[in-house]
Amino acid sequence: MQRDGRRGRIKKHATVRRKIMSRVDELIHAGRKAQEQVAGYTQEQIDDVCLAIGWALYNDDNVHALSKLAVEETGYGNYDSKVVKHKRKVGGAVEGILGKVSVGLMERDEETGISKYAKPVGLVCAILPATNPTATAGTKAVAILKGRNAVIFRPSSRARKSSTLAIEFMRAGLRQIGAPEDLVQIFDDADIPSTAELMQRCDLVVATGGGPMVRAAYSSGTPSYGVGVGNAVCIIAEDADVQQAVSMITTSKTFDYATSCSSENSIIVHRSAFEEVLREIKANKGYVCSPEEKVRLKDWMWKTNDKGRLALNGKIVAQSAFRIATDAGLDVPEDTSMLVVLGEEPAAQDKFCDEKMSVVLTVFVYETFEEALEKITAITNRYGRGHSMGIHTFNPEYIERMGQRMLTSRITVRQPMAAANGGHAMNFMPPTATLGCGTWGKNSTTENVHYKHFLNVTWVNEPRPARAFSEEAIWGEFFTRLGQHTMSRR
Repeated sequence: MQRDGRRGRIKKHATVRRKIMSRVDELIHAGRKAQEQVAGYTQEQIDDVCLAIGWALYNDDNVHALSKLAVEETGYGNYDSKVVKHKRKVGGAVEGILGKVSVGLMERDEETGISKYAKPVGLVCAILPATNPTATAGTKAVAILKGRNAVIFRPSSRARKSSTLAIEFMRAGLRQIGAPEDLVQIFDDADIPSTAELMQRCDLVVATGGGPMVRAAYSSGTPSYGVGVGNAVCIIAEDADVQQAVSMITTSKTFDYATSCSSENSIIVHRSAFEEVLREIKANKGYVCSPEEKVRLKDWMWKTNDKGRLALNGKIVAQSAFRIATDAGLDVPEDTSMLVVLGEEPAAQDKFCDEKMSVVLTVFVYETFEEALEKITAITNRYGRGHSMGIHTFNPEYIERMGQRMLTSRITVRQPMAAANGGHAMNFMPPTATLGCGTWGKNSTTENVHYKHFLNVTWVNEPRPARAFSEEAIWGEFFTRLGQHTMSRR
């Protein structure tokens, strides 16, 4: 009997696996067929495709439905912020591709005789996060389809309904303009093996989500773009406009209850501005925890998991400050915007310097700018290396020193980082929800992943008069400067 039961379970499992793999086959076939149909589209035609899917995730009716469902399904963030996120991120992504060449001749340099022609990359597998399951789908789709590609989305298991609705809205938009709706598909019941199969069979993978999924993308054998761990840290210098800086940080930190990997997790404040920063935090309804409250908060925010490791408690992720505080046993006003703890030294050894994915901000103090740079480096080396840093200052020397020295992909100056890092009307960063962290964060690029990353480019080079060069022209000054005694010319 036991043997028969085991055989039955194995047979059932095999049947399920065949069904799922058959679904992979269907998606791949449909996606490739749709991509082939638009491979000959003109620039105007493909821009209309982007405008159609962009509007589908920008117009009020759809955005309100998506934002409501995303919060209900995942329990992450809040409705008002998600509405704003759609408007800002999807609207920015569409604005960012208008007037940009992604079909045919992109560049022509008469002097060099080099011309560059844009071509599709093909079929893209895009992984979606639970923390931002709908707007991310829109920003990715706009960038991917701009290059006359097709995309298959793999949603988080926690956000299948909301991501599926987003894809349904985009497919409806494609139908309205007569474009193949299978340019945008979703694999809503994918498991780990079928996701691996999907990644292997697509032409390119773009992964936004947890570390394991990003590592799986890079291990798939398919060219991939992934994101590193976030842990945005911001300096408030002695010359900063403190009121403006704290207002921006509060807005950024509390937006959608810190679902963004760019929301400030720690700030490093010059000693002279420290008391004013704390006053402004309180004026912005931030609650500064006592040392005893910090201990209680820490005990709630990090729990030992089933592997015996101290890990972030999922119950605090993207929740309101009042809920986190109440669950931790803290008594705070119901309208508290964020919880603030004072960091302990050395900063990199304080658990609160990690990415917290919650409206909990850590404040450290510095005396000299060199100390601030050392502190921000130590914190991000521990967690979030390569992602982003910020500074509130008007001193160009400080900005220059950070730009020259910091091993980070983006430095945001006098802006709320959650909005600015991924592109915003206040700056000209390429609009995206996928932030590369370079080799520092185990990624293949430091750039904001946008439409240019979904293009293959053909370089056509025409002959030009041969350039004459000599050893003297190339190495003469080099040998003279170093001296003959240093390096022989023979």
